[in-house]
Amino acid sequence: MTRSFPILLVLLLGVLLGAFATPRLQSLLAPPVTVTPRGDLAADEAATIALFEAAQGSVVSIATTARARDMFRRGVEVPRGSGSGFVWGDGGHVVTNAHVIEGATGATVRLPGGRALQARLVGVAPRHDLAVLRVNGMRGMRALPLGTSGDLQVGQKVFAIGNPFGLDFSLTTGIVSALDRELPGARGVTIRGLIQTDAAINPGNSGGPLLDSAGRLIGVNTAIYSPSGASAGVGFAVPADTVARVVPQLIARGRYRPPSLGIQGDPRADALLRANGADPGVLVLDVIAGGPAEAAGIAPARLTPAGLIPGDVIEAIDGAEVASLDDLLAELDRKAVGDTVRLRLRNGDDRREVEVALGPGD
Repeated sequence: MTRSFPILLVLLLGVLLGAFATPRLQSLLAPPVTVTPRGDLAADEAATIALFEAAQGSVVSIATTARARDMFRRGVEVPRGSGSGFVWGDGGHVVTNAHVIEGATGATVRLPGGRALQARLVGVAPRHDLAVLRVNGMRGMRALPLGTSGDLQVGQKVFAIGNPFGLDFSLTTGIVSALDRELPGARGVTIRGLIQTDAAINPGNSGGPLLDSAGRLIGVNTAIYSPSGASAGVGFAVPADTVARVVPQLIARGRYRPPSLGIQGDPRADALLRANGADPGVLVLDVIAGGPAEAAGIAPARLTPAGLIPGDVIEAIDGAEVASLDDLLAELDRKAVGDTVRLRLRNGDDRREVEVALGPGD
């Protein structure tokens, strides 16, 4: 008993010292921790950080509301959805996706500093899933440098900035996985020419910018392909060349008008021709008086007591086969008013080519 008493006393003193020792004393008793110096960042890390710091001030988050009625049948605004956007030009405009603001009656844009501003809709182009908002009070915010998408190559690095799941100003990186992809859009219209990327794009990223390694805008993030609704490594963006065509018209006119041939068609008529064994093409149901097609001598279908007699059918434009009206509109969308295009036409068993100078759309 007498021998164990000193041992117990030492143990008790050790416990008391551990409980009441000052942090300084504890640090003296604890073994030293060695921190290894980090050294310089890798060149690609430094470049990514610089890109993000330069671009994040041009990106905004967007929250939309929709009008509903409460139990007293009073009109109230309720939250509807969220997305991302980015500054365009110096006129207080923000570009986002059409589906971000679809069905909304109000939108609030939150700037990088946290300030929330009301926005109004300027224009929308559902065929390209693009929309433009006007926001007052964005002084000091800079537009992103605009790049090109026609020269993109699979394997290039890309950077997406947005607000996935409401997590503001998140950066993800990846590569261009594929080009010229297609997705079904609103109202049965196919969105064409999309950039595919493996940069993580999640709900809330829609409308945010896709950048190249030079920090230039090369696309607008628009959709993901995922059964679960979260990123599965397959995302899509509207290419910058399309954005550069569409957005200025939305700002100037409130809608996008691609160049026109001056014809009228209907996909149901095309489907009926194919069902009767005809080759694919776009049946010209009518030509607009004084329009490009009439000037080029294109013959429309004729309605007679015996039924509809087909006229010219457009099979190709500048060598690109067109199997449907949607194909034709997609090819025209690549052109500009005043361009001259060569059409391959079919009329019964006869085929010919004509040149048509494109006019403005309606």
